[in-house]
Amino acid sequence: MIHLPKHETKLMVAVHGWSGILLGLLLYAVVTTGMAAVFAEEIGTWSAGHVSYQSAFERPFADDLRRLSAQTPAKYHEGADLFEMGDHDMGVFFHRHETEPDGELVSRGVYYQLGKDGQVTDRQFGTGEEIFGPRNDTALSSFLVDTHVRLHVPNPWGLLLTGILGLSMLVAAISGLLIHRHLFKDVFTLRRKANPVLFNRDRHSVAGTWSLPFAFILAFTGSFFSFFGTIGVPIVAMAAFGGDVQALNEAVFGTPGKPDPRPVAIGNLDRVATDSIRRAGDVPTFMTIENFGRADAKVTTFHAPTNGGLAPVSLLYDGAKASFIATKPLIGPKPSAGGTLAAIMSPLHFGNFAGLLSKAVWFGLGFAMCYVTFTGLKLWLVRRAAQARSLDWLDRTVTIVGLGLPFALVVCAAAFLIALPLGSTVYWTPTAFLIASTTVIAGGFLWPTSAGFSRLLQLATAGLMIALPPLRLLTGGPGWATALAAGQPIIPALDVAFLLAGGWMIWRVRDSRPHRDSDTLPSLQAAE
Repeated sequence: MIHLPKHETKLMVAVHGWSGILLGLLLYAVVTTGMAAVFAEEIGTWSAGHVSYQSAFERPFADDLRRLSAQTPAKYHEGADLFEMGDHDMGVFFHRHETEPDGELVSRGVYYQLGKDGQVTDRQFGTGEEIFGPRNDTALSSFLVDTHVRLHVPNPWGLLLTGILGLSMLVAAISGLLIHRHLFKDVFTLRRKANPVLFNRDRHSVAGTWSLPFAFILAFTGSFFSFFGTIGVPIVAMAAFGGDVQALNEAVFGTPGKPDPRPVAIGNLDRVATDSIRRAGDVPTFMTIENFGRADAKVTTFHAPTNGGLAPVSLLYDGAKASFIATKPLIGPKPSAGGTLAAIMSPLHFGNFAGLLSKAVWFGLGFAMCYVTFTGLKLWLVRRAAQARSLDWLDRTVTIVGLGLPFALVVCAAAFLIALPLGSTVYWTPTAFLIASTTVIAGGFLWPTSAGFSRLLQLATAGLMIALPPLRLLTGGPGWATALAAGQPIIPALDVAFLLAGGWMIWRVRDSRPHRDSDTLPSLQAAE
C-alpha cells in the first residue's frame, strides 16, 4: 500500500492526467506501431510471401565475396557488411566512412545483393541511408518500424519526439504508481456489477497495474534509443574527441589492435560462419569485416540472444586466418556493466530475447499499454463531460486516433498486398495510410455521434482483418500447405491471427449494448 498526503495525491492525479492528455495520443501511436514492429520480421515474411527457410549464412558465400571484392574499388574495402535481404538473399555492402560538409558521418560504397545461386541480382552505389530504404518486398515492415521509431518525422526531430514520449510514459507510470493507494489490491479488483464508469475505471486500473513493469522497461529503453544518437553521441564526441564522431565510434565499437596494412587475402568466411553458428547456437543476424583484404582484417558476427540470455552475442575472428579470437562485448574492448546494459537495451525494448514467445508477451503487454492510454483519455473526458461540452472535439479526436490508427494500419497492409505484384508498394503503402487517415479524420468530425463512428471504425477494421488472408492468396501469396512444407509456419499463423482478431472485434461490437457505446473507450485517471 502506498500512502500519500491528500495534497500530494491530488497533485499526482493532476500530473498523471495532464501528462496523458498532452502526449497521450502520440504515445498511443508509438506503442500501437511498436506492437506491430515487434513482429516486423514475421509481418515482412507473411506479407511478401517469403518461403525460403535456409539462412544465407548457411550457404557457401566465401568465393562469391572474393569475386565481388575484386570488382569493388579498393577505397571501399575499409569495411564490408553482410546481412540477409528479401527471401534469405545475401546483401553485401563494401564501404568507407566519410564526413559530409554538414559534419554528418556517413558510410558510402557499393551494395550488392546475391541470389541463392550466388549471382548478383542488384547493384547500387551511394550512402547507407540512400541504399537501405524501403524496398518492394519490405515496404510494409519498414513503414511500421519507421512509424514507431520516429513517427516519420525527419531526423533528428523524430527521434527526439519519441524520446520525449518515452519520458512522458515514465512520468505517467511513476505518478500512476504513487496514486494507487491499494496497489496490490488493485491488481485483482474488477467490479463487474458496478456502474459502467466504475467498471471501466477498474479495467483501466487493473491493466495499468499489471503493465507497470513493462511501462518502465519500454519507456526507459525507448528513451535510450531516441537520445543515444541524437544527443548522447554528439555530446561525448565533443567532450572527449573534439567532435570527431568517427574517432568515438572506433574507440567504442572498434576492434583494437596494431594496424597492419599489408595486403593479405581474406580467409575462408564459410568456415567463420559455420564456427560462429556452432558457438552461438544460431545463425548470424549480421557480419562485419574491418580492413577487408589486409593482414589486420577482423570479422565480427552478431547473433540474437541464446540459451535464455538477454544480451546478443558477438564473436570476433581474425579475418586473414579465419580463426576465432574471442567473444566480443558490444561496447569497448573488455566486458563491463555499462556494455552489458547497452547490449540488453534492444532485446528488452523489442522483446526478441526468447523468440516468438517473448515477442508474444511483449505484444500482449503493449496491447495493455494501449488500452491503459486509451481508457485513461476516455475516463478523463467522462469526468469532465458535465463541466465543459466544448471538449467534444477532444472526445472525437481520441476516437479518431484510438480506433482510426489501427484501421489505417490494416488499410496499409491491404494496399501492400495489392501493390506487391505491381512492384509499387513503396509508393502505395504510405499513400494508403494517408488516404485512410484523411478519411477517418473527416468522418470523425462529420459523423453525427462519436459512439456511432466508433462502432463503424471497429467493424471496418474487423472486416479488413478478415479479408487480409484471402487477399494475400488472391495476389499470389503462398498457400498454407506450401508455407508449411517450406518450413514457414508464421504465414498460416498470422492468417489465423487476423481471422481471430477480426472475428473477436465483430463479436465485441455486436455484444456491446448501445448504452455502453460511450464506455468502450475509457481513460487515464483511474485513481480519481
